[in-house]
Amino acid sequence: MSIRRSLKKQALGVSQKAMEKLLADEKRAMAVAQALGSVQRGKQALDRGQEELMRALSFATRSDFKAVGKKLSGLKRRLRELDERLEEIARE
Repeated sequence: MSIRRSLKKQALGVSQKAMEKLLADEKRAMAVAQALGSVQRGKQALDRGQEELMRALSFATRSDFKAVGKKLSGLKRRLRELDERLEEIARE
């Protein structure tokens, strides 16, 4: 086993033990869960604020890019279907 793998395995073992000890106490586990929930809510609020700012500045937002991506993939799929139909017609 290489030194890198050995160190990685040891680090994972130590971090696993630390998490087990941290979450063994119910109160600490609840505190960790609440902290994670707060971080997630904060990220969502930040994302909403960023989107509002981008719209106010007339810039495209992440959701705009996702919507355009979905439309493009739909168009590509439709184009393939039409291409297949044209090939079938050409063979007849």
